[in-house]
Amino acid sequence: MRLFDSKTKTKREFTPQNPPRVTLYVCGPTVYDDAHLGHAKSALVFDLLARVLRASGYALTYAKNITDIDDKIINKALQTGESIGSLTTRYTEAYHRDMDALGVARPDIEPRATESIGAMLEMIDALIRSKHAYATPEGDVYFDTQSDPAYLSLSGRKQEQSETQSRVESSAHKKQSADFALWKTVKEGGNSFDSPYGAGRPGWHLECSAMIQKHLTCKGDTFGVDIHGGGADLLFPHHENEAAQTRCALGHELANFWVHNGFVTIDGEKMSKSLGNSFFLKDALNHYQGEVLRYYLLSVHYRSDFNFSEEDLLASKRRLDKLYRLKKRLFGLVTEQVKTPFQTELLEALGDDLNVSVAYALIDAMIQAANEGLDQNPKDKTLRSQILSNLAFIQTLLGFGAQNPFEYFQFGIDEATKMRIDALIEARNDAKKAKDFARSDALRDEIAALGIALMDTPQGTFWERKE
Repeated sequence: MRLFDSKTKTKREFTPQNPPRVTLYVCGPTVYDDAHLGHAKSALVFDLLARVLRASGYALTYAKNITDIDDKIINKALQTGESIGSLTTRYTEAYHRDMDALGVARPDIEPRATESIGAMLEMIDALIRSKHAYATPEGDVYFDTQSDPAYLSLSGRKQEQSETQSRVESSAHKKQSADFALWKTVKEGGNSFDSPYGAGRPGWHLECSAMIQKHLTCKGDTFGVDIHGGGADLLFPHHENEAAQTRCALGHELANFWVHNGFVTIDGEKMSKSLGNSFFLKDALNHYQGEVLRYYLLSVHYRSDFNFSEEDLLASKRRLDKLYRLKKRLFGLVTEQVKTPFQTELLEALGDDLNVSVAYALIDAMIQAANEGLDQNPKDKTLRSQILSNLAFIQTLLGFGAQNPFEYFQFGIDEATKMRIDALIEARNDAKKAKDFARSDALRDEIAALGIALMDTPQGTFWERKE
């Protein structure tokens, strides 16, 4: 398997530090608002990576954090009058619902910042003792960036570039403007935690380093984790600062591979709430099935920026429709799972830095060949077994194709209409049993007038929405 490493800017052969064990840590959401398409893209990329690692035979432990204490969260709670605990719980549950709809599997470990304060304080103490951090008279603690010769080695920036970043805090008591907060004092009864430095809360950059050390790093590990991932916007300053504090506190690098997914844009603009073009995932899910969005958002290589376009989304849906139409041709059949060359080729494509372009082309070609084979030999048991095994492998590896194929084509029909259609089908079945074929035909016509196509099978009558 080969992965592009953001630090070396090369595609490298992936070798875990303790095979077959692999550790993967991904920066998760700050839960103060609903998830947008940028969150969805990152979650899907690393869900795919996790699936590929497991299919490749690795024993993966995957962790993704929840940031549930942050200035944005505190400000939102003040605006709404809601408690921080209630607000973060509500948005965490909303995030989980959205990810479930996309078929994103829950990580093995989902640590929350508020549950890891002790681990963060231990890291701060180690940094102060080793002279890599200092406390100010105000009660804040900062990392001394000048104390780390390797600072900026991850992002490749120069010091003067780093000092202009908007997320770098400013304080008159900082030694250098690039120094970043490990602990922030909280005055006047704000949301805070006890510490040797006074009441306060951790700096944002600190939490991931501490949670990796707490949950994933084992004695003797050369790196904190095998793979650390997140969006490209986190490379600097967030991941740069994580790498520095871990290196200085623990004496080893934070990650062997740094993997970053590209930005999501709409009409060519970087997704940003400040631009007013943030597309909430919950809104997209009202109009499109989760699997359709999954297929579409994964269709562009993870390192490339993704320009969301409804026209491209519809074209992507038509490709996924073909998979479901093939699945419908074999609906109800149960066969033995078999290994095929297609499965090997698909895993090899995704094992090459998640090359989805090759993977999707392989799937398109498989679907076309399968339909041609079924046209010629519809009852070929070997062929049917191979096709169903390939579809099952796609579902496992890429996470789409899991639905009942008829229900997939029912999306967009409201529940009241579904109930009416089911009642009409039941009445039609009763008419057929009574050999009242005139009524049966009339009921079929009534169903067709609703834009519904029927398919009678040995397993029963199924329906779908006409395209």
